[in-house]
Amino acid sequence: MQVWRTLEEIPGGRGRSVVVIGNFDGVHRGHRTVIDRARALADRDGHEVVAVTFDPHPMAVLRPEHAPSALTTLEDRAVLLREAGVDHVFALPFSRDIAAWSPEEFVDRVLVGALHASTVVVGANFRFGSRASGDVATLVEAGATRDFVADGVELDGGPQVWSSTYVRTCLTAGDVAGAAEALGRPFAVSGVVVEGDRRGRELGYPTANVPIRSGSAAPADGVYAGWLTRRDTGDRFPAAISVGTNPTFAGDRERRVEAYALDRDDLELYGVEVEVAFVDRIRGMVRFDGIEPLLETMADDVRRTRELLEG
Repeated sequence: MQVWRTLEEIPGGRGRSVVVIGNFDGVHRGHRTVIDRARALADRDGHEVVAVTFDPHPMAVLRPEHAPSALTTLEDRAVLLREAGVDHVFALPFSRDIAAWSPEEFVDRVLVGALHASTVVVGANFRFGSRASGDVATLVEAGATRDFVADGVELDGGPQVWSSTYVRTCLTAGDVAGAAEALGRPFAVSGVVVEGDRRGRELGYPTANVPIRSGSAAPADGVYAGWLTRRDTGDRFPAAISVGTNPTFAGDRERRVEAYALDRDDLELYGVEVEVAFVDRIRGMVRFDGIEPLLETMADDVRRTRELLEG
């Protein structure tokens, strides 16, 4: 797979493409419905599938105060798109200049000029161009004079459920199981493990600490059952996961993800890139009056995590 970040990076002389367009944040089940349709058409015609996405999210440029938290980094999005059946990704560097393009200019510069689209597949509610003035009908009309076909796909689960907004709503409520249903896989955060205050190790529960990136989505504060995976080796461990600021200890203000790999106190993960995937919620975040009730609850968290993951 190639990831192109400017129009100039797209190789000339390429054959025709089946193009899918969208933010693809999270690459949820709705996105994959569109991609499945594109993949089937590309296989029929012997073409490649190219996903056009936007970096940064258009809202981060046009109304940054209302920009949604990101479910995936661009790098993770590209991996998920490849796994979903996409051959290449064009991450259009979104700016106010590009936002001012008319729908026709977007079609001519991106779909026809750069990607040589034979078919363009989008969700049925897709909008594009200046002031979102273009839609599927615009693509159909443009394709009639530019030698491509446009296909607007209805999402079987309904756009309210299979949408990035719905996934974020689930995460805000701590409903990681609901988020996983819409995503088709557990929601996950990734990052490099940093050294923390070592309180977990002192208490008998050493954790891998992953800072939450600014502007990135994470589940509501609380304790979760899930999986900790080393990105370098692929080793995966069942884990009890805490999200929040450790309210029991004064001075903790940085919100972070802390994952304890069950029964493992021998892992050296500082500086290692990991993925933390959330399967189900165990409880909300609580401030304890002393170490003993904290330890009792942590032991119960581990027990419940084991039961959930083994079940």
